[in-house]
Amino acid sequence: MAVADVAALREGDMKKLAIHEAPVDLPEVELLDAGDVPHRLAEYRGKWVVLNFWATWCAPCRAEMPSLDRLQAAMPEIAVVPVASGRNPVAGIERFFAEAGVENLPILRDPKSELSRQMGVLGLPVTVILNPEGQEVARLIGDAEWDSDSARAVLAGFVAGG
Repeated sequence: MAVADVAALREGDMKKLAIHEAPVDLPEVELLDAGDVPHRLAEYRGKWVVLNFWATWCAPCRAEMPSLDRLQAAMPEIAVVPVASGRNPVAGIERFFAEAGVENLPILRDPKSELSRQMGVLGLPVTVILNPEGQEVARLIGDAEWDSDSARAVLAGFVAGG
């Protein structure tokens, strides 16, 4: 599906999704899981990725996280990857995930905000769509209902387009 066709699918919150004319390469930065094991975004190559920058103290982030969890459950062919940016204690993330009923998402942290800073994330939440090559193809600033019909249609359009 062509980019213009995907753009036409945007309704509601998805109207905030800016689709880039050309894919943008990402910096290689280590992220830490709950056990301080390092991970890289390269682990998700080959899949479309919904990369969400958030923090436990960010109210809109907390409001949108359950929709990201539902999106992952509804579309297992993509990877929904939340990255807690800045100081987010593991216990706080685990407590929030338990309270919000988040069951399908990994815990990944960017404790020094290296990735978010290098990607120009100035506020939270910010969600970036990555193609299977690991490049940024779209960005949404602010929160969204990620399991809405429009969001799922947009993401399915990206997947169908390759």
